[in-house]
Amino acid sequence: MIEITPLTHCHATITIPGSKSYTHRALIISALADGESILINALQSEDSEYTVRTLRKFGISIFWEGELLHVLGKGGKFRAGEERIFVGNSGTSMRFLTALSAVRNGRTLLDGSERMRNRPIGDLLDGLRALGVNVCSKEGNGCPPVIVESQGITGGKAKIMGEKSSQFLSALLMVAPYAYRDVHVEVTGELASKPYIDITRHVMSTFGVEVQSEGYHSFFVRAGQRYLPQTFRIEGDASHASYFFAAAAITRGRVRVENFNTTSIQGDRGFLNILENMGCEVTPRDDWAEVRGRKLRGIEVDMNGMPDLVPTLAVTAAFAQGKTVIQNIGHLRFKESDRIKALTRELVKMGIRVKEGEDYLTIEGGEPHGAEIDTHSDHRLAMSFAIVGLAVPGVKIKGERCVDKSFPGFWKTLEKLY
Repeated sequence: MIEITPLTHCHATITIPGSKSYTHRALIISALADGESILINALQSEDSEYTVRTLRKFGISIFWEGELLHVLGKGGKFRAGEERIFVGNSGTSMRFLTALSAVRNGRTLLDGSERMRNRPIGDLLDGLRALGVNVCSKEGNGCPPVIVESQGITGGKAKIMGEKSSQFLSALLMVAPYAYRDVHVEVTGELASKPYIDITRHVMSTFGVEVQSEGYHSFFVRAGQRYLPQTFRIEGDASHASYFFAAAAITRGRVRVENFNTTSIQGDRGFLNILENMGCEVTPRDDWAEVRGRKLRGIEVDMNGMPDLVPTLAVTAAFAQGKTVIQNIGHLRFKESDRIKALTRELVKMGIRVKEGEDYLTIEGGEPHGAEIDTHSDHRLAMSFAIVGLAVPGVKIKGERCVDKSFPGFWKTLEKLY
């Protein structure tokens, strides 16, 4: 457990690590390319390490040279045979590696933590089956463990539900060029987290593969395209930046975040607009942005495209005058924790009035007090509630090392605010 020391003054400049979303996609695509790719500013975290370990099991040579990550792809020709894969609570690794396992010849068993065994993956399995892959949920409940018995991907047409996670679609798109036939994927329902599909397509395009689409409902990948090895710079993680922008907001201080692309297609870049609407002063530049805190006011906002920032927004809203309504976030119930339920529970501990709906949160701003926060083993809850402790005495974070999942250096970076 760690107790956060409140700030007496907040005036700082910090640098954020590389994007987790970009790192995962670049790893998968580099492994599929034929030749050596070099990833600059790749994120080193628990989640990305699960992906790296699996790629090595598939026969891909990966090594660090200073801050450069070298990936020696084999053009989709992975080591054949039987493999057992463990991904902890990395939902991204589970989804992307399940699809990647379909490219290799052999049997792959993919498993994870207890929480992972309760996170739905059935929609992705249905999509893979429609493309000719023999894949199933071992327990028959649409959740991991997953068994893939593959001789490659046939291709064809697949439908995939979009409400729970955009990662199912990203997973299919990234492996689609290596199918024997063209791949057409139709999304049914409203696609969650659309900006992450933009990131997937950006990385695919950079490595030489194009995806045709009609909005976010229909996607086509021509067979026979191949990824080409690249030297690829991974931009800073906009999700990580949000905690330090929020720190400025709730302490009425000033924080500049460097290695932050203000024109990024990362959806979480939009948190700056949210803070501005809440009353903050925002200064964006090419590779940094600065937030100066002012008196905060409640807002009403659709966070479907920025699901990872709902915890950051929720703790910021606790300090705002009036009501904040966070809508269209039903897919947060399938994250590392049920984030809607967990946020409600922990904010109430701090004396904040919260109303929880199936797909929304309503937060009445007030004066939060200190509390012992249960992270629910969720990295984003740990980092968000740590920010509360900068303005309120007595905030203690249990299980603080869960941040290693995405941001191992978080606590050291937080110290730079003092």
